[in-house]
Amino acid sequence: MKTTKKEEAVTCTFEGLQLIHKEAHHNLPLPAGKEAMAQGFQKANIPAIPELVIMAQELGVKLIACQMAMDVIGLTKEDFVDGIEVGGAVTFLDFAKDANVSLSF
Repeated sequence: MKTTKKEEAVTCTFEGLQLIHKEAHHNLPLPAGKEAMAQGFQKANIPAIPELVIMAQELGVKLIACQMAMDVIGLTKEDFVDGIEVGGAVTFLDFAKDANVSLSF
């Protein structure tokens, strides 16, 4: 079920690849004060990262892994959750060129 009429995508590179990695997204390191943050997520009924990834995919969000970062780190598409796409900077730029909103972290 899509929530917007827009096409949505998340491009993951380097550390961001952990979000869509089959194993790493289960054990993402949290910053200092992580216990309080984890409790805050639970109190606010916010799902864990693996569930958020599944929810995003079910809503039609494209998850794109950066090919260059994968090559540098030594990862393959099989290392990631099912349903991701692999692309580089050109893939992101092609997707973002017509976007009204682009978020970077």
